[in-house]
Amino acid sequence: MRTDPRQHRCRAGARGEQIHGAMGAKGDVIMQIKPAITVSSLDVERLERLMATHEVAALPGIDALQAELDRADVVEPAEVPATVVTMNSTVRFQELSSGKEFCRTLVYPGGGEAAADTISIFAPVGSALLGLSEGDEINWPKPGGGELRVRIVSVLYQPERAGELHR
Repeated sequence: MRTDPRQHRCRAGARGEQIHGAMGAKGDVIMQIKPAITVSSLDVERLERLMATHEVAALPGIDALQAELDRADVVEPAEVPATVVTMNSTVRFQELSSGKEFCRTLVYPGGGEAAADTISIFAPVGSALLGLSEGDEINWPKPGGGELRVRIVSVLYQPERAGELHR
C-alpha cells in the first residue's frame, strides 16, 4: 500500500565531512564544513533528467544542486540509511535558537501548487537538505531576510524505508 508522505504528522520530540573554502569580501578565505551526504541512485537519475530540461536548466540554484549531487555518496535505493533525507521524505526540524520544531516534505516540482509544508528540491534549502541525516544542521532562510540554524531531528517518513522504491 502506498502512503502519502504528507500524512505523517510532526510530534514534539562522527560522520565524514567535507571542507570547502570560499573567498570572502575582504579577500579572506572562509571555510565551510559540509556534512557528508548520501543520495539514492534513483533520486540522482530523476534529478539529473529534470535538470537537463530547458525550463529547469535556467533556474537559479541549479549549479548548487549539481554540486551537491557531485559530492554525494550515491547508493542504490535499498541501501539508503533510514536516517537520511531523500526525495519525498518528511523531516522534523528544530530551530536551535528557540527549540521550536516544524516539519517539511522535500518534493519534486510540479504536481499542482506547492503546499506550505513542502520544500522544492530546486529551492536553495531543498538542494542543501537532500542527503543530510538526522542530527545534521543547516542554515534556513527566513522570510524577509536572515537565517535560522536548524537541526534535523528525525526523518518521519522516507520512501526507501517504507519500501516505496518506485515513487
